[in-house]
Amino acid sequence: MTEQSSLYRPCVGIMLLNEAGKVWQGRRCAATDDPEGPGSWWQMPQGGIKEGEAIHQAAMRELHEETGVSSARIIGETRDWHFYDLPPALVPSSWDRPYVGQKQKWVAMRFLGDELEINIAPAAGLDHVAEFDVWRWVEMSELPASVVAFKRTIYQAVIAEFAHLA
Repeated sequence: MTEQSSLYRPCVGIMLLNEAGKVWQGRRCAATDDPEGPGSWWQMPQGGIKEGEAIHQAAMRELHEETGVSSARIIGETRDWHFYDLPPALVPSSWDRPYVGQKQKWVAMRFLGDELEINIAPAAGLDHVAEFDVWRWVEMSELPASVVAFKRTIYQAVIAEFAHLA
């Protein structure tokens, strides 16, 4: 897997849990040129890991970029990397080079702030477009049914690993 792992974009995913054990989920903005394909689906925050960036550092940065949240504490990390392949039609347009998919480390965080902190509009000065057009808190069990099909297996694995944190 090591040689092939360079074919996968390094990425971090974040499961943000509130004190009631519900998970933050955003509805992706539909975009025809989205590397993961056009459509309207929900997902947890995620994003690329920059060269030299630690996983927890990337997770905090991505969480803030996509949700505005800074008031969170890391409470877990997946043991292993999780891999998914993009549908073949999406590979040529993926990210900054033609990766075949993503390899993801997932980080669980407890939300410590007030919901007024959540802001899905990109912060001023960031070279970042809005990922989500609306957000909600859901039960972990609801996550796989609302995510794009090629990510469902990873969501099920992450749920199994983090279920005790809810």
